[in-house]
Amino acid sequence: MRITGKVSSGLGRAHIFMAQKHYQEQFQSLMGSSVWPGTLNLKVSDENLRSYIALRLKSGIDTLDASTDLIEAAKSLDIDNIEANRIRGFLRDGVSFGGATAFKAKFHSNDDSVDCAVLIPDLTRHYDVAEIISAKFLREHFSIKDGDEVSIELI
Repeated sequence: MRITGKVSSGLGRAHIFMAQKHYQEQFQSLMGSSVWPGTLNLKVSDENLRSYIALRLKSGIDTLDASTDLIEAAKSLDIDNIEANRIRGFLRDGVSFGGATAFKAKFHSNDDSVDCAVLIPDLTRHYDVAEIISAKFLREHFSIKDGDEVSIELI
């Protein structure tokens, strides 16, 4: 499955979570290396949104504002071959850090690709924004900016 979308800026808070040792250890196990302490947001729509909603459903996440038609279309996709990897949350100093589901992928841009994962936090406000993690700082590695179109291929 391939999902294409446009790079978009987020709230700039992912680094708070991504830098946590507990998460980084799990990302190391999943991806074979630590990951950049941040995410790249990918705004998805149309058929790409249907594919992303299917991943959200597989991870057990509510689809929030998605239409019933979109949810039904997403349910019709066969994604049994795509592995959902659980990222466990934790409690530190009385502060709860939630869990997430990660799907391994390849990030494609400018005729190049790198390993990445789609990270779907258990608590998120956006049903149409995919968060991408990678060992690389993707914006810098690919010289991409908000509005650029890129794609991810689930593996």
